[in-house]
Amino acid sequence: MEENFESRIIEGRNAVLEAFRSGKTIDRLFILDGCKDGPVQTILREAKKHKDTVISFVKKERLDQLSETGKHQGVIAYGASYNYAEVDDILERAKQKGEDPFIIILDNIEDPHNLGAIIRTANLAGAHGVIIPKHRAASLTATVAKASAGAINYTPVAKVTNIANTIEDLKDKGLWFACADMGGTTMYQLNLKGPIGLVIGNEGSGVSRLVREKCDMIASIPMKGDIDSLNASVACGVLAFEVVRQRLS
Repeated sequence: MEENFESRIIEGRNAVLEAFRSGKTIDRLFILDGCKDGPVQTILREAKKHKDTVISFVKKERLDQLSETGKHQGVIAYGASYNYAEVDDILERAKQKGEDPFIIILDNIEDPHNLGAIIRTANLAGAHGVIIPKHRAASLTATVAKASAGAINYTPVAKVTNIANTIEDLKDKGLWFACADMGGTTMYQLNLKGPIGLVIGNEGSGVSRLVREKCDMIASIPMKGDIDSLNASVACGVLAFEVVRQRLS
């Protein structure tokens, strides 16, 4: 993995606990002074297994001052920053597991909460990694880490200069690509088995024309309601678990 860093702050009980459990290096741990409930005791037990972690008990004002998300739940950690993977690391992960590659590609997702939720979904759906663009999109920050509920520590995220070119390169390596868009073929009628890349577009404008043209299939989610689109992270979840369903059948 390349040493490409973004944010060193990890906030919230689940995110901090998962960071410890995944073996991430935590330099400092700040805990709300006097907080003795079960989850905090569990975090303290994990922290004490890591001899290099400095533990500080501080007042709420100090935590509020340190917090980037405003939702620290009485726990903030400073860790070695989030590493970005290379695309080849993601393919290697699939190979090591003896599975067809399953990659989620995000075409300019801007909301960090959506990015975090998608990384969480990718982890639970067994995707081998997530690819995001370097420009005009959310990147790995404390808010993303918290929204991912710790999945950021397990699911590789690669950052690339050009999504369309990356899709071309991966097609040469045998992957098929389905992008989520309205007006495509209902996802239940598509063959989403084998080495697959799932492309999710920007929250407002969807998948860009250039990226859509590189995709082999356009997958639509059948919808019955009165509004015309799902949240990007929810759409990703629906399509990702259709891939899971087809792989299990």
